Amino acid sequence: MAHQVLARKYRPQRFSDVIGQDHVTRTLLNALTQGRVAHGYIFSGHRGIGKTTIARILAMALNCQLTIGSVERPTPEPCGQCVNCKEISAASRSEVNIFEESHSFDVEEIDSATRRGIDDAKLLTSKIQARPTNKSKYKILILDEAHQITDAAWNALLKTLEEPPEWAVFMFATTQPEDIPQTVRSRCQHFSFHAVKLVDILGQLKHIAVKEGLDADEGALNLLAEAGDGSVRDALSIMDQAIASAPVEDGRPRLDAAQIRELMGTVPNAVFESIFEAVSANRSAEVMTLGNRLLDAGNSPAQLARQCVRYLRNAVIAKIAGVGIDGEGADGAAGELLQISADEQRRAGRTAALFSEEELTRFLQMMLRTFDELGYRQEQRFHFELGLLKLVHLRRLLPMEELLSQFPAGPSGRAPGDTGRSGGGGIAASRPAPAALPSRPAAPAPAPHAVSPATEAVSKPSFSPFERSNKRADEPRQEAAVQVAEPPAAPRPAPTPVEFKVQVMTPPRVDPPAFVPVAPVSSLSTAIAEPEVAEPVIPELVSPELVIPAEKVAEPTVADEPIAAAPLVEETPTPFAPAEPGESAAAYQRAAVEALQATPMQRTAAESIDDAEWTISGTELRVQMHVSKTMLPTVVNAAAEKIIREVLRAQGAGKLKLVLLPGSAATMAKDKKPRAAKSGSAEELAAKHPVVQEAQRLFGADIRSVIDLRDQD
Repeated sequence: MAHQVLARKYRPQRFSDVIGQDHVTRTLLNALTQGRVAHGYIFSGHRGIGKTTIARILAMALNCQLTIGSVERPTPEPCGQCVNCKEISAASRSEVNIFEESHSFDVEEIDSATRRGIDDAKLLTSKIQARPTNKSKYKILILDEAHQITDAAWNALLKTLEEPPEWAVFMFATTQPEDIPQTVRSRCQHFSFHAVKLVDILGQLKHIAVKEGLDADEGALNLLAEAGDGSVRDALSIMDQAIASAPVEDGRPRLDAAQIRELMGTVPNAVFESIFEAVSANRSAEVMTLGNRLLDAGNSPAQLARQCVRYLRNAVIAKIAGVGIDGEGADGAAGELLQISADEQRRAGRTAALFSEEELTRFLQMMLRTFDELGYRQEQRFHFELGLLKLVHLRRLLPMEELLSQFPAGPSGRAPGDTGRSGGGGIAASRPAPAALPSRPAAPAPAPHAVSPATEAVSKPSFSPFERSNKRADEPRQEAAVQVAEPPAAPRPAPTPVEFKVQVMTPPRVDPPAFVPVAPVSSLSTAIAEPEVAEPVIPELVSPELVIPAEKVAEPTVADEPIAAAPLVEETPTPFAPAEPGESAAAYQRAAVEALQATPMQRTAAESIDDAEWTISGTELRVQMHVSKTMLPTVVNAAAEKIIREVLRAQGAGKLKLVLLPGSAATMAKDKKPRAAKSGSAEELAAKHPVVQEAQRLFGADIRSVIDLRDQD
């Protein structure tokens, strides 16, 4: 008999042999016991976890010729001895042609990846209408890879699924249940299969190793179980390959961890532990050396990045679950999350102890990004090395809380950005307090006066200037009476006190004592100088935005003689006016033309500036150009205008405002005058061009501006 792979040789034949799917097997056994068999089942989940296997076992149990509860069949498990059980079992264990559905006439297993069309669906519906043979109770259709069936085929099956014959049972096995139409899913019982746990796969591998007579150490079997990634079939396939490459000692194949790592192209996780120890110690050279050693050994950068991602994931879970450096705390929920061997759990705990949870999360995110980039990068080695180097750089980042705690505390005793929560406050408290600032001298105590509650509340110191501004904006304005009186030491009779009302805000203030106004507003000074005016009308003197601090108020003065109010004189800037406007404008024009002619690519601007009229009007230097408004920015560009301004500053006319005025159509027509072109210039070449000469002949055109676009040195 030809060799049979382990996945088929040790395929379960009873519900009790299936590992990791207790929630499915328990439900199906109860349904068989109670006679609650559905006409449609959907088995979905990861590859190689028993979907098709359970469908075949269920088909055997449904068509088993022995009655449940009998002496030969006390449980709902299939007997495995009757004709139907043997036919269905032979279809799953022997080499059957892929186009031959089954050895049993009443149980058909169909590969939906190759028979997925509407014609195949019509054939199935016609077959399902026929009654099963006398030896069977149900006619069963097992459709593997059911997500490959087309929409038209599903529509053809839909009516049969909705109203099936009493003997019909459909079983759909798929890895993508979302691709099955909702109308089909609603008519079937859906069982979602779980990935098989590491301990269950490890136990199955140990059982098979004993059956096959293998010498396999614990580390090798752990590697095989981890490589399965929740799939029993994957683990058995790798085990088959390992047995084929294993050395034979005393007639027994021997499996060790080093041989399996070499076979799978992986490296020991101890290397990644060393890498992260170097990252923790901020040793970039050691990290790059270890990475270079792995790459020089022939390992793929993508495979290394993938394995590093898995190692970091285990370290993150170990940190969250509280796994210690000796592996303590790895039982219970932590063991369920990690799904690795005891040695790897201790290694993950040691790596997790070196970093915080946030740092490990950033490391994992960085390596995931590196793994994604390696899929479409040319130089994979360089990108992998860059990803390792970034891990060291991430280690050097300073947390925001620690950075904020280094700033000195404000008046309220908290550091900037500290909201009083426990997170930032603890770090800030661990820093040494800044040195106390020297206290300001106390202001002289003002005269006693009544303070309103609103004013007293606002007068309290506030840390934030925005908070003080908001308080002022929210509080209502108040009317305050201010009295101004002459000093008692004046030789002539004191004038009648002037009372006026001023609309003010209520900032923190200290009411000053009575004072003599010095150089007040003209209306106020007139009222004080003439006693006969009793109550002059005073305009609003204080702007709502004007707030004068108390320390800025001048001390009261007592004068022997009244001080006459001095009129206020508004200063106006003196306009710049050169002694000889005409000569200066011409001098500025000559200097500008010379500067533009000496600059490459500015000769056209020099010619236009030379033809312009320069005049000085007040503080403006007007340059009347003979080009249109559209052409002005092109002829005198920003670079030319900058050169002209620099010339003006060099000539001592930096205060003049340069104004370039375009010429109007009337002015340009009036100022038309033929001008001799310079020999070899662009104007001379343009004047000799036949198209230009024809335009001059037909329309009386004149050449006013020529832009020279030739290369100019």
